[in-house]
Amino acid sequence: MSKKINMPLTKDKVKDLKAGDNVLITGTIYTARDAAHKRLVELAEAGKKLPFNIEDQVIYYAGPAPSKEGQPIGSVGPTTSYRMDPYAPILLEKGLRGMIGKGKRDEKVIETIKKVGAVYFAAIGGAAALMAKCVKSAEVIAYEDLGAEAIRKLYVEDLPVIVVIDKDGNNYYEVGQSEYLKTLR
Repeated sequence: MSKKINMPLTKDKVKDLKAGDNVLITGTIYTARDAAHKRLVELAEAGKKLPFNIEDQVIYYAGPAPSKEGQPIGSVGPTTSYRMDPYAPILLEKGLRGMIGKGKRDEKVIETIKKVGAVYFAAIGGAAALMAKCVKSAEVIAYEDLGAEAIRKLYVEDLPVIVVIDKDGNNYYEVGQSEYLKTLR
């Protein structure tokens, strides 16, 4: 059974999420990849205003394909998260509450997740067309010059994700593997 979350993703909502939980997200989220993250962190470090209020928000690490006629967005699958690891702790400290991507995170990101009470979700790689069906509207809000990597504001309904790292640092990639290995004994 999936847990349903309506954005914004507050600390109160995060506390009920555990590694391995299936979650359906509804509401406004943002896309950004490494080039956009670099710019966001430069603004944050300079004490300047970010192009959107990052407090209690989720960033989906995705660079969507162009949309087809009548659709708000093209295929929108997750990109590999470790490319955002140099930037994620700073954005988490600024109030970012969740991240969606695929793959492992480094120790500094995990420690910051625990420190600020955030969560890391995984989206299923290879399901980009399915993910696009959850996007009801999309608009570029910053860094249009980055093309697919521009920051987009998305409105999603029941976007399927899995909690990989919860606020306590429990890591589903480790816990899930351990649980599976127990079944083989």
